[in-house]
Amino acid sequence: MPKSRRPTIGVFDSGVGGLTVLRALLDRIPDAHYLYFGDTARLPYGSKSAATVAHYAVGAVRYLQDHGAELLVIACNTATALALDEIRAAAGVEVIGVVEPGAHAATAASRNRKVVVIGTEATVSSHAYRRALEARSVMVREMACPLFVPLVEEGWLEHPVTEQVARIYLSEAFSEDAGDADVLVLGCTHYPLIKPLLRRVAPGHVKIVDSAESTAEDVACYLGEQAKTGPPRSSPETQNVELGASNLKFFATDSAEKFRKMGTRFLGLPVEDVVHVDLKE
Repeated sequence: MPKSRRPTIGVFDSGVGGLTVLRALLDRIPDAHYLYFGDTARLPYGSKSAATVAHYAVGAVRYLQDHGAELLVIACNTATALALDEIRAAAGVEVIGVVEPGAHAATAASRNRKVVVIGTEATVSSHAYRRALEARSVMVREMACPLFVPLVEEGWLEHPVTEQVARIYLSEAFSEDAGDADVLVLGCTHYPLIKPLLRRVAPGHVKIVDSAESTAEDVACYLGEQAKTGPPRSSPETQNVELGASNLKFFATDSAEKFRKMGTRFLGLPVEDVVHVDLKE
């Protein structure tokens, strides 16, 4: 466990989606220092081999450690699914991924031990959530929803097209033997941005588990923090004043300006201190 009173937490993702994990962390542990690394020049990770993902992720987390990270959060579902063991072997600090916290929360939320997991093709194909849930004696249906990421990045969070796509995906996901599944796991860090829409579209009896929130809770427990309950603080502006600019630093391997623009939407706070990083292959 980090010894400093205000721990420095490194958050890694292939792009901006992991900012939903950072947002959940800020709600629960607002007084920590955060370093966020988005490997935006080399995304998407989903089309790359496990060895390549591990190579990229290890380089990024070593960079975060070199800049003072005392705890690492792998906010990328693909990197967690394909390379968590390699990352842990290379890291000198505690590493927390997004899959196990999500599976744990889904198990706790499910009464009939039937769960639907939605994610990208890469995450679903890895079967990481399936393995984690089946190890807890939970039946799982996995569903790839590849259109959600581009729709979210387009900003179509409440667009009729997004709602129609969601209805098609979820009607298939909850069909046949999964019709009585009572938990929906958001197995992609983009999906929390359309959680209100998914809540409307999903069957009424279904609880939604956001792996970003579950991961933040695990980090808070690891640090011995009292996990906060209730709604987030009143507004992004209030949050920004409380956090202070010095608490957040961002690294991106592609355009810093593009990261600032997209990142502000995902984080719900101004993304200002962005450093361009050129990692050697």
